[in-house]
Amino acid sequence: MIAAVFGVIFFLGIKESPGAFWGFFACFMALFLLTGIGNASTFQMIPVIMGREVPRLMPELKGTALQRQTDRESAAIIAFTSAIAAYGAFFIPKAYGTSISMTGGPVAALWGFLAFYVACLVLTFFYYTRPGGLLHAIEHGRGEPRLAPAH
Repeated sequence: MIAAVFGVIFFLGIKESPGAFWGFFACFMALFLLTGIGNASTFQMIPVIMGREVPRLMPELKGTALQRQTDRESAAIIAFTSAIAAYGAFFIPKAYGTSISMTGGPVAALWGFLAFYVACLVLTFFYYTRPGGLLHAIEHGRGEPRLAPAH
């Protein structure tokens, strides 16, 4: 996503050049695709994280009670995350509009999105994917989620 935003910014800067539209278009399509993949991975991480955290936080739960609590926690977090994600349908066009009204173009909004993507990358790496992170062992095939996903 970071590279795609850089591409969009680059092609906006050379918009008068031949082929700039197609580069801009390709980068924006890549941005849409990668955003969808990012959203999907976020929603897939939640049950896995809860499968590791609920047993740690509630060691007294066993068997179906543990699975039920994990499913409840996952559902609540997915619902909350969905509510925040829905705000993007308002925020993204608003950011573009504000950028255009203040600077005459969308580039300021794109730089803001780029900063957000970098922050997300750093936080995800630090908390989840770095060695010792919550999901590192699972991602590298050295661990399994503690609970099977609900069917």
